Amino acid sequence: MNVVQDTIVHMVIPSSELQFLVGHIDRCEVLKDDGTTAEVAVYWGVAEMQRLVRLYGDAPNPMLKQYDWPGMYEPFAHQKVTASFLSLRDRCFCFNEAGTGKTSSVIWAADYLMQLGLVKRVLVVCPLSIMYSAWQADIFKTAMHRTVGVAYGDASKRRKIINGEYEFVVINFDGVGIVQEDISKVGFDLIVIDEANAYKTVSTKRWKTLAKLITPSTRLWMMTGTPASQSPLDAFGLAKLVNPAGVPKYFTAWRDRVMQPITKFKWVPRAIAQQEVFGALQPAIRFEKADCLDLPELVYQTREVPLTPQVNRYYRELKNQLLIEAAGEQISAVNAAAKLSKLLQLSGGAIYTDEKEVVEFDVSPRLNALMEVLEETKHKVVVFVPFRHTITLVARHLSSQGVANEVINGDVPARERSEIINRFQTQTDPRVLVIQPQSASHGVTLTAADTIVFWSPVMSVETYLQCVARIDRVGQKNSMTVVHLQGSEAERKVYQMLQGKVDTHERLVDLYKEELGI
Repeated sequence: MNVVQDTIVHMVIPSSELQFLVGHIDRCEVLKDDGTTAEVAVYWGVAEMQRLVRLYGDAPNPMLKQYDWPGMYEPFAHQKVTASFLSLRDRCFCFNEAGTGKTSSVIWAADYLMQLGLVKRVLVVCPLSIMYSAWQADIFKTAMHRTVGVAYGDASKRRKIINGEYEFVVINFDGVGIVQEDISKVGFDLIVIDEANAYKTVSTKRWKTLAKLITPSTRLWMMTGTPASQSPLDAFGLAKLVNPAGVPKYFTAWRDRVMQPITKFKWVPRAIAQQEVFGALQPAIRFEKADCLDLPELVYQTREVPLTPQVNRYYRELKNQLLIEAAGEQISAVNAAAKLSKLLQLSGGAIYTDEKEVVEFDVSPRLNALMEVLEETKHKVVVFVPFRHTITLVARHLSSQGVANEVINGDVPARERSEIINRFQTQTDPRVLVIQPQSASHGVTLTAADTIVFWSPVMSVETYLQCVARIDRVGQKNSMTVVHLQGSEAERKVYQMLQGKVDTHERLVDLYKEELGI
């Protein structure tokens, strides 16, 4: 099929399919039929093209011609293709790799359907860490003419947003269950699930809650950069929501199809598992960063990780203590740096006492955000953790989650450090390297990774740039992503300094005073 005018799609089909096609497409005209083949002109509208997609699997998309692509930035070619793919499919997957800008692609597709009157309200379900920094921020930049509300807080706050007039409503995974009834009553035309692997298990309350919200008329777009990354079994829950016909009715039947037992308790993927997973997770679109030649080589992301009540309480107490101390002393860059460092340590989850003992705090949102980043890339990851006592906390959590990791800090001898880096660069494991920035900020190549995570900000622009240069150097074959995890005002201010490439040492006193409000 091809577009012969701006409003007409010209099709040549077997005559045996003609009656079926005309019965499903209202605005079409038979131009010629010789009993063997037929020529048909179909109106080039979204409704017609959506029906053609259902019948034939694909169709030329009028969005590419009709849409004006609003926003602060010109979309990349792969973003336009992704948005047009989504706009023609009621239920589908977007498997674009992290860092390819799939959030904006979804926003453009939803905005286009809103313009046509096919969608009125969109519910975006995503991790807590990207509700504001990714979704709300990208809607402001991409579709600033649309309204967006973040349904976060206690139940009453969430209900107020859900029942308001916002065109986009953003909510975290576990928040959906809190206002499930309100979501059902309001009814959203389109539900978008970001980092969809959170819904891979059908037995969870989270999965069951979402399944109840999906009606026959609900559009559902599910996004993840790493579908079924851990096991072919993971595809079952996702497919049951988007493409239930692609998998058996019961999980055990799917397990038997894609896995085989080698002992009584151990199962491994069958040879056909990859093909079966591919077929189940359809319709789908995927762009890897390597495919996107127009992407910048280095992309920066920020993930908000709320401080837990425990950390928040101690953070306020520490600020009050520092405020009292500041009132009676001259603030120099040296003591400003030392005291600001205390706030950053606490934000990251562990702090030294005056007796040089380490006290750890609950930073589960930050740990969850780190795991989300790992879920979104199939490549290796470097995690920079500025404080040595926090490195233990991070490495211990990764190990508890089955993520192979190794640690480099100031205590690791040079020879052992070299061996660790060699393993990271040349072997499958470790997948994650947890590094104290000062221990690997110069002369180290870590190009096996395409992603850097800053657990907390470092205090020096030079150190920050050198950390990024560990993966952004000769030998790197992939586009790269740098992720900032932040939860406190102190962290936000330091990251702003670093990204502005302003020497924090020149601004430490001002920064310290800003944080304390003096």
